[in-house]
Amino acid sequence: MRTSRTRLLTVAGALALLAVACGDDDASTGTSAPGTGGTNAPATGTITVYSGRSEDLVMPLLEQFTADTGIEVEFRGGDSGEMAAQLLTEGGASPADVFFSQDAGALGALEKAGMLSTLPADLVSVVPQAYRSATGAWVGTSGRARVLLINPDLVADAPTTIDELLDPQWNGRIGFAPSNASWQSFVTGLRVLRGDDGAREWLQGFAANNPVAFEGNGAVRDAVNDGQVAIGLVNHYYVYEKIAAEGAEAVVAENQYLAAGDPGGLVNVAGIGILKSSDNSAAAQALVEYLLSAKGQAYFAEETFEYPLIEGVALADGLPTLEELAPPAIDLSDLDTLAETQELLEDVGLLTR
Repeated sequence: MRTSRTRLLTVAGALALLAVACGDDDASTGTSAPGTGGTNAPATGTITVYSGRSEDLVMPLLEQFTADTGIEVEFRGGDSGEMAAQLLTEGGASPADVFFSQDAGALGALEKAGMLSTLPADLVSVVPQAYRSATGAWVGTSGRARVLLINPDLVADAPTTIDELLDPQWNGRIGFAPSNASWQSFVTGLRVLRGDDGAREWLQGFAANNPVAFEGNGAVRDAVNDGQVAIGLVNHYYVYEKIAAEGAEAVVAENQYLAAGDPGGLVNVAGIGILKSSDNSAAAQALVEYLLSAKGQAYFAEETFEYPLIEGVALADGLPTLEELAPPAIDLSDLDTLAETQELLEDVGLLTR
C-alpha cells in the first residue's frame, strides 16, 4: 500500500445517557435550489442546529447559508455524543430542528430512537448508500478516513494493517487520542467487524505495546511530526491542516493509508438529520440541501480537507479516492453502541491512559 505525502468529550455522561435512552447548485445535487425546502415558496425563519461539529469549523459555512437563503441559524454546539444524549433527554420538547453530527454513530442512536424524520429520497440519493442511513433518517455531509500518520525518518517500512501495530518493534512508539470520538468510533467499528471478543483481543495487544496517549488528534499529529512518536492513529486531514497553517516545508509527517478492508481504514462521516419535532422542517431541509450542494461540498473539500460525498467536487490535492481506499464495509448506523465501546476501552486500560 503506497504512502501518500499529503500536500496541499468529555463523553462518559453522554454515552451513558445514549445507552439508557436507547441557488446555482441545484443542478449538481438533483434537488431543489437551496432555500426552497423542496417547495415553490422559499423557506424562511430560523432553525436551531444542535451540532457536534465545532463552531469554528462550520460557522463560516452556516453564515454563508444564511446569506444565500435568508434563513437564520441558532447554533448550539458540543460533543456529538453529548448533543445526541441531550436530544434523547429532551425528546419531542427539544427546540432543535437539525442535528449536525461529527459522527454517524450519534445519528444512528437518534434514528433507532425514532427521533429523525425521513429525508426525501431524491435528496439523499446524491450521496452513496454507504454514507447515509438505509432508511433515509440521516445523510452524510463529508467523509474522513482513518490513517496511520508516520514520520518517515523513524519508519522505514510502514504498517498497512492494524494488526501490524501489535509488533513489539512499535512498543512505546505509537500515539493515539483515547478520548477522541474518531478513535472511539474506530473501536466501535472494530467491534462490529470482529465482534467484541476479537476487538478485545486486538485492544489488549495494542495496550501491551504501551501506546502514548495525547489529548487530541492535533497533538498526536504534532508528536509524529516532531519525532516524539513514530506513528499516530488519526484522521487523514490533520496533516493537511498543518501544511495549510505552517507550509509544506514544516511538515515531515505523511499519511499511510491502510490495506483494503482493514478495520483501521474506517471511513466515517459527519452527517445531518432533521428532528421529527422540528417546527420549521422546510428551512431545516433547505440546510440539508445546501450542505449537499456543490457549494457546500466544496467547502468541506477546500476548507476542512474532508471527502466531499457528491460527484463532481474535486478532492484536496493528493487524496486518494474513496474507491481507491476500499474501506471496510460497515453500516455506519451501527456505530451507535459507543457506551459499550467505552466500557471495553476502560476494561483494557485504554480509556484514560
